Amino acid sequence: MKSQINILRQLQELVLTRDEHHQTGDGSHLAKLNESIDAMRAKLGPQAGALYDRLYKKHHVVISAMTNNCCAVCGMQVPIAQGQQVRLGEHLVTCSSCGRILFAAEEDAARNVTEPADRDDAPKTGISRFSAEELMLVDLGPVSREEAITALAGAMEEHKFIANADSLVTAALERESVLSTAIDGGIAFPHVRGVEGGGLCLAMGVSREGIDWDGQKVNLVFLSAIPVAVSAFYLRLMSGLMQSFAREPARRSVIEAKDPAALWKALCKATRVAVK
Repeated sequence: MKSQINILRQLQELVLTRDEHHQTGDGSHLAKLNESIDAMRAKLGPQAGALYDRLYKKHHVVISAMTNNCCAVCGMQVPIAQGQQVRLGEHLVTCSSCGRILFAAEEDAARNVTEPADRDDAPKTGISRFSAEELMLVDLGPVSREEAITALAGAMEEHKFIANADSLVTAALERESVLSTAIDGGIAFPHVRGVEGGGLCLAMGVSREGIDWDGQKVNLVFLSAIPVAVSAFYLRLMSGLMQSFAREPARRSVIEAKDPAALWKALCKATRVAVK
């Protein structure tokens, strides 16, 4: 049954990648994605396939990690006996609250380790809900795609936003192999879903020279670590960033930033309308 869980995870990633392409792409890869989705769906056995189809009608997130004995999507505590069944992986187990199929999160997977905000702190708004000045890399230089992602993941780990940057990099590159996250305008959105333990986290890097990103020149890189529960919201965040940097003056303002403080200020200014 563990093989069926792996197929379900791959299938969900393909579906969510297609959802992203609807949001950011020109539709040129939809046929290929649909073929891959159909081929992956065909690998499911009768039981797993029927359960997948039933859940898919309700929501495109049909499978959820179990972290700290809780469903990562709805947060419901998983009973001890049921949690043991999830870890054994001998048959499909669903969350008693949201109904999604549960799987045991890998011990070496990247995870969010951000401390919860103090109740007395003022609530964060806009892009500051997801990022911080410490996650701004002013000049990545003439690096490769992998080097850019590695630098951003390293900043996340160094400043204790995530644990296991190496795992994040590996997963982000695997996602890129499915379909490049570079879009027109010199922007790329590498990301990893299933980074549980906290909220969505975003780091930004700038390359003045430009990075060869699967044949496209990229100057702005936004690396995101996404809990599966906010996959739909991530599409709105990505849309907001695209809207914010659709105009050349906004892109120039971040490319010309001299230090992390200036880059953070420029990012907050550029996104104050489109990212809530």
